[in-house]
Amino acid sequence: MSEAAATSFEERLSALEAAHALRIEKLERERDEYKKLVVILQEQVERLKRGLLGQKAERLPANDAQLSLAILNLAMGSEATTAQPDAEEEPESEQTIDEHTRRKPSRNALARELPRVPIEILPPEVQREGLDAFDLVGTETREVLERRSASSVVVQLIYKKFVRKRRERNAPTEVFASPAVEMPIERGVAGPGMLADTIVRRWQDHQPLTRLEDIYRRECMGIAKSTMCSWHEQLAELVKPLVDAMFEDAYREPYLCVDATGVLVQAKEKCRTGHFWVLVAPEKHVLYRYSRHHDSTAVDALLAGYSGYLVADAHAVYDHLYRGGDVIEVACWAHCRRYYFKALASDPGRAKVALSHIAALFRIERAIADAPRKKKEQVRRAKARPIVDKFFEWCDAEALHVLDETPIQAGITYARNQRVALRRFLDDGRLPLHNNISELNLRREVLGRHNWLFVGNDDGAKTNTIFVSLLASARLHGIEPVGYLRDLLILIRGWPPGRMLELAPAYWKKTLEQPEAQQKLLANVFRRVVLSSPA
Repeated sequence: MSEAAATSFEERLSALEAAHALRIEKLERERDEYKKLVVILQEQVERLKRGLLGQKAERLPANDAQLSLAILNLAMGSEATTAQPDAEEEPESEQTIDEHTRRKPSRNALARELPRVPIEILPPEVQREGLDAFDLVGTETREVLERRSASSVVVQLIYKKFVRKRRERNAPTEVFASPAVEMPIERGVAGPGMLADTIVRRWQDHQPLTRLEDIYRRECMGIAKSTMCSWHEQLAELVKPLVDAMFEDAYREPYLCVDATGVLVQAKEKCRTGHFWVLVAPEKHVLYRYSRHHDSTAVDALLAGYSGYLVADAHAVYDHLYRGGDVIEVACWAHCRRYYFKALASDPGRAKVALSHIAALFRIERAIADAPRKKKEQVRRAKARPIVDKFFEWCDAEALHVLDETPIQAGITYARNQRVALRRFLDDGRLPLHNNISELNLRREVLGRHNWLFVGNDDGAKTNTIFVSLLASARLHGIEPVGYLRDLLILIRGWPPGRMLELAPAYWKKTLEQPEAQQKLLANVFRRVVLSSPA
């Protein structure tokens, strides 16, 4: 072998050894990452076995949040300042609270709504000698919150009949009697206030019927759960036209938020699974529907005739809606963020880079939450768009290096697949960054499910969604639920069918100002009894 051939052979051998060493290094690195994933999964399995479920809130610790902002600064370079709103433009932006943040009610504000029972506490000397022996020089008042039993009453409707004292001889006797009082349930034994109380306790307070039966028995009312079921079924038919009108009104909104969750339905031998859907028309209605299956047919029934933007997760059941162009997909950045929180344990470096980008978007949205549409579009173009561009550039670059079937790979794949829908909020100031509003409202059914466990049948589930729609919408508009349902049951029977939407919580305060509604409410005997002061 010549010297040149030997040199060429040695060079090829050296190159092969170097490539082999790189390959071994890559495989060892992948092995170590998979080992880390196995350890994490084993730990999660053990915690599940012991029932030690971790925190579900998707928040970074304070020190990690600061680190994520530092990572964002490195990723964005000089453009990192776009994550911070200008102090001159939004002087109070840091104080802006997300529109879905829950505010704790003030105890003093609630106390002002309660009736007062004044009780004078006199010194022993004054009690012995009498008030005439003393001059009052001052008063100190202290308020104490006390509880007394709920008051239920039996309203006796006494229909008196009359005949004229003076009447013509041989004339037929004419008897005068009052017409029957209008009842929410014809020939029923429960008034509107009682019916409203059962509805609110069942679906606002999430009390199972068996528990409600015991509660009413303690209050000296023997109301069987079968009786309450019958009441609610009949009332559901009464108010269903109102909920249908609320759906039609929601379909006229430019965008809707949708989500779904499963629910057990009682069946022979083994419960089957049905599904509750929530549809939110922000600032107007929160509506619910039930379906036996989680499929495209259920979606078509929920959104029949709707055209506009749809904020939803990336589930395949919605895909057929987007093909025609009438419904436009808007993806949720909170869903996208969730993947990277799941990847924090196995790949914290990459996960924190992604989370820092998404956190910057949420900071911008909180700062402009109350801004008008044009202002939002302006700020999003100037501040949010560069962050979104950098985020997807990072996703495209890292997609070549992450391991298959790992949490970080799932997050990057989700973001890249939903790229167009995730960017859609940048072009229309009306669109939200996330779908949290529907998830928050769906918790109402999830919380109830923890208490009553399952629904009796499909009809029971539909009854549930009718009343939960009214209760959730009333809460959206800050309306007290028992009073709303009581007055609704008084008004709805005689209300014109073409004006049914006026009775929805979104328009309730304006409806109460109408003379027609005021007159009918004031004339109702049950309402007068309920609102009268106890003797």
